[in-house]
Amino acid sequence: MSIVNVARFLPERACELPNACALKVPLDDFDGQSGSIAYLERTFKELNSDADAAAHYFQHQGISRGMRALLLVSPGLDLLRCVFALFKLGAIPVLLDPGMGLKNFLSCVQHSAPEALVAVAKAHWIARFFPRKFATLKIRIRVGGRGWESELLAHRSAASFPIASTESRDLAAILFTSGSTGAPKGVCYEHGMFEGQVNLIRNRFGMEMGEVDLPLLPIFALFNPALGMTTVVPEINPSRPATCDASRLIMAIRQNRVTNSFGSPALWWRVVRHCETAKLDLPSLKRVLVAGAPVHPELLRRLQKLLPNGTVHVPYGATESLPVSSISSAEVSKETWTLTEQGRGTCVGTLFPGMEVRILPVINGPITSMSESTALSAGQIGEIAVRGPVVTRSYDRLPEATAFAKIPDPTLADSLAVWHRMGDLGYQDERGRLWFCGRVAERVETTAGIYHTECIEAVFNCHSRVARSAFIGLNSRPSQVPALVVEPAPGFFPKSKAEQSKFVDELLAIAVNARPLCGRGEQTASLPMPAMAGIYFRRSLPVDVRHNAKIHRLTLSREYTRKR
Repeated sequence: MSIVNVARFLPERACELPNACALKVPLDDFDGQSGSIAYLERTFKELNSDADAAAHYFQHQGISRGMRALLLVSPGLDLLRCVFALFKLGAIPVLLDPGMGLKNFLSCVQHSAPEALVAVAKAHWIARFFPRKFATLKIRIRVGGRGWESELLAHRSAASFPIASTESRDLAAILFTSGSTGAPKGVCYEHGMFEGQVNLIRNRFGMEMGEVDLPLLPIFALFNPALGMTTVVPEINPSRPATCDASRLIMAIRQNRVTNSFGSPALWWRVVRHCETAKLDLPSLKRVLVAGAPVHPELLRRLQKLLPNGTVHVPYGATESLPVSSISSAEVSKETWTLTEQGRGTCVGTLFPGMEVRILPVINGPITSMSESTALSAGQIGEIAVRGPVVTRSYDRLPEATAFAKIPDPTLADSLAVWHRMGDLGYQDERGRLWFCGRVAERVETTAGIYHTECIEAVFNCHSRVARSAFIGLNSRPSQVPALVVEPAPGFFPKSKAEQSKFVDELLAIAVNARPLCGRGEQTASLPMPAMAGIYFRRSLPVDVRHNAKIHRLTLSREYTRKR
């Protein structure tokens, strides 16, 4: 039996590239005169040795195969060595977003029922303060500080830690969704899915061993040992990523000759603006991946100008299925964005090899078999469903959510016999490209038709003084009243009622000739822009914690319905 365990890649890299740098973690030291960042470095051999030591220590403390371990550590060295140690043991790390809010955090902890807590001191204090939420804990391991490093030193062994003989279908980890349209849900990742992700990403983007990555979402650092890439840990607060110091990220890219980086639109906007002000470019970057929310072409255009030797890509996917498709900045600027501005939705590109998509009629309930649903034709908007080697099969201990989101397909082989409903609306064009039109939960149902957020907002976002907008429905379906909430660009928030009225008139003038894609029953049509109950202005729209880019439209809908 061949072992399918993503942990196997680390000792393989340690054997192939023992002295190559695997990890660079920024230190507090900073040479202001030279403008350089000081780093703690680990080779692949050293990082594998660290993971082995951690695995020996965890095992000595009682963590065993199949045990759930809530992992709350700092991004970088401790994240990598702890995750790979747990994978080597065959234990199941439970990974939560640190900024999801205390209420959601405690709910997720209680629901996932971890038996071990591997965490920094702050997390242990929280566990003591809320003992009922952590009632399932049997093992508590504190990470960080001299005591932790002493334990690792004591458990270093000449013999490598044997990797658990897990199989493709064995549960590897539990990762939580961002909760942008509801409570965060634990997603069950199997070992085979991690390997599938590594293969799809490497092959699609041509990633090679020896490259250098700056992962602006910490979880993406876990792929780098498998890819043989150096991880440069960014100086970023994972609970508030959009507050990062762009100058430090740019310094890290230029100093370490970073070739690859993944981040949200909010982060890359900060980098772009700083580079433009400082008249800097980023010549070492081969590729930049921008994802987590729809990406405005202005960001793609300006970011691409900073990459004389690289390309910007926009991958599409979700925690439950990543990646699904991808599109380059060149294709967006040359072909698709003109259609987006006309209200046709946002093109998210062609599918990754091995992935398949179907567009299904929107159904407010479970679909017990794919044979029950007929796929829509090219150009028709419906719910996006996908299958392939990276599609997860279930949510953690949420049978109703699993039944709603997963569609069994008895006509397919067992390994690919589950479709995932993305919760997104979209369509495929005649060339097979996938287009995104908004979230199913955020669609606006009126007596005239069904309107889609991404189709409507793109029209208004053409206004030069609009940073972004949120199209929402007031009251309840199917008789909602549309409204628009606008976040003006910096420096353009209306200062008086007269300025506000002029701003509104300009937005309405844009909408006069617009005919965005809408729905009537199961038919897609181009309808005139609906009459708005109001156009409201906010200095900032509420967004998700993970990417600081997904707009919380349902929150806005509830708020403005109450105010009406």
